[in-house]
Amino acid sequence: MSSTADIFGTMVFNDDVMRQRLPAKTYKQLQATIKGGQRLDPEVANIVANAMKDWAIENGATHFTHWFHPLNGVTAEKHDSFISPIGGGRVIMEFSGSNLVRGEPDASSFPSGGLRATFEARGYTAWDPTSYAFIKDGVLCIPTAFCSYGGEALDRKTPLLRSMQALNKQAMRVLRLFGNENVDHVKTTAGPEQEYFLVDETMFEGRKDLIFTGRTLYGAMPPKGQEMDDHYFGVIKTRVSEFMKDLNNELWKLGVLAKTEHNEVAPSQHELAPIFLTTNVATDHNQLTMEMMKKVARRHGMVCLLHEKPFEGVNGSGKHNNWSLKTDTGVNLLEPGDTPYENAQFLLILCAVIKAVDDYQDLLRISVSSAGNDHRLGASEAPPAIVSIFLGDELTEILDAIDSGTAYAGKEKTIMKVGVHTIPHFPKDTTDRNRTSPFAFTGNKFEFRMPGSSASIATPNVALNTAVAESLRQFADELEGAEDFETSLHNLIRRTIHEHKRIIFNGNGYDEAWVKEAEKRGLHNLPSTPDALPHMLDEKNVELYASHKVLSRAELEARYAVGLETYSKTINIEARTMLDMARKDILPAVSAFESELASEINEKEATGLGLDCAYEKETLQSAAALSAEMYADVKALEAAEAKTAGIADALELAKFYRSAVLPAMDALRVPADKLETLTGADYWPFPTYGELLFGVK
Repeated sequence: MSSTADIFGTMVFNDDVMRQRLPAKTYKQLQATIKGGQRLDPEVANIVANAMKDWAIENGATHFTHWFHPLNGVTAEKHDSFISPIGGGRVIMEFSGSNLVRGEPDASSFPSGGLRATFEARGYTAWDPTSYAFIKDGVLCIPTAFCSYGGEALDRKTPLLRSMQALNKQAMRVLRLFGNENVDHVKTTAGPEQEYFLVDETMFEGRKDLIFTGRTLYGAMPPKGQEMDDHYFGVIKTRVSEFMKDLNNELWKLGVLAKTEHNEVAPSQHELAPIFLTTNVATDHNQLTMEMMKKVARRHGMVCLLHEKPFEGVNGSGKHNNWSLKTDTGVNLLEPGDTPYENAQFLLILCAVIKAVDDYQDLLRISVSSAGNDHRLGASEAPPAIVSIFLGDELTEILDAIDSGTAYAGKEKTIMKVGVHTIPHFPKDTTDRNRTSPFAFTGNKFEFRMPGSSASIATPNVALNTAVAESLRQFADELEGAEDFETSLHNLIRRTIHEHKRIIFNGNGYDEAWVKEAEKRGLHNLPSTPDALPHMLDEKNVELYASHKVLSRAELEARYAVGLETYSKTINIEARTMLDMARKDILPAVSAFESELASEINEKEATGLGLDCAYEKETLQSAAALSAEMYADVKALEAAEAKTAGIADALELAKFYRSAVLPAMDALRVPADKLETLTGADYWPFPTYGELLFGVK
């Protein structure tokens, strides 16, 4: 049996493979493109393509594809074989530099937010050499960016790469001020912790709502849920353990650094966490992870659910995005360090993040907006929809001391002055964790806990990277012209802390008191996607993305349109699924059960023996009343759905779905779930929550 070390990266055209298969000169030129951003020479592309093709064929590949991230939230691929005819009915295996560097998928069949009309089909995929090619299911997958004929970004990767470039540019300006002459570039790193549910495949196939929407639209809570706290970190069931082993093997072959796996809080809920990587690669790997979870689960007779709230009444699933900045020399810029020089640099970078999160809290909220995540944010399982930062008591006290110019009461009872008296050695785990915080400092990184489990991490990282780049740009502009760098640095840090400390909150984010406190502080509270998305086009946000060349106004408007459209379509599908299940399954099943009860009552009363019919009569009466209530709610939901056809404006339509259709769906669910508790098990048409949550043995 192969060891982990033997299989790791075997399906990846990684640096070791390139070293072995490319001429030394070509390898060096390619590295200049990957690390330095230099333009790739066509001849180099041809040599790389030929080596990549030979390697792929040796490893069983017959086709290649440009693998990209369109705006529909998943990945896309079009497969082309390596074969090329040479006459006489024969073929050769061919793959050129042009095949590697550029592809041409249909750009009109993906969400574009108006950037592409139906008749404007041309689009391009462009190789991203910073993310290794890999083989999946016998296909060579080449990670690429996706753009329109006019050059507009139609994907999630292109803005991410642009945001990383913007942050690198501004971070390098700041590092040069501190004398870092040996650093060539700064990259952001990410480590997305992925939560998910596993349910039995047979149970899944019996639920139309799970099939069509990814979440249960009906379902009464079973006698036992998560209240015993016995699932979190509990013994992993054999069937799930076998799935995890298989998943790890598949991911390790693809070079995905899957590290930690465990049971999560809710029954049938689990988590996988990777080792952190450059954000661009981490994004690709997370998309692969989600795809492999679904594929491998089916092999084991299970289905992986990645919806943010697949079950009402139990915890939903998120994706914690662990974010940091790292130099090419291996220095984590969010590591406080041991010397005054390192401390001052850390404090400035920390202040840049604090300022960015405060200035662009709306963009961070928008970056995690979706119909699915709206069900999760603000519940007692996830951060609230209000963005805030957790720093912990000690670091907060240090910043307070700098702000007030008073003595720090901790390890060093001295006036805090950057560059003279700076922060003491700051151990990584000096403070408690706060799982209620949306954006928490956890030692040498920030954990952004708001993204939903099914989302791409590209979007929140684009917002975060660009916002921090803007803070660093402003800092560099101020400090580069300073006559007295140390004094200017101290004043800048102190002023930034004072102006943006409202965003720092170390308390319980689940507490209702925090909502009132946040309002007093002037923080955004954007509870739903239709509340959040319009802020995407606020002038300050348009200017931010445009000034750093991350997203143009047109590209931003397109993402706004796609977000609204996706939200409305999602709820529309859910509402139609609810109506279909109600009319075709639940009401007929309950009617049959009521008929059986009526027949039993008639039979017992016909005997003349005075047999007790209390259960039958009371149950029939309750069921009949609930059936009538449910039918009225069905008609109310149908009426609400019908009104959507007359709403042309995308924002107004999204707001109507939130304010009218969703409440009608919630109302319909109430009598249906009560009927489930009354109706005989043989009559109820769907697997229950108990069977779904506890069906995997």
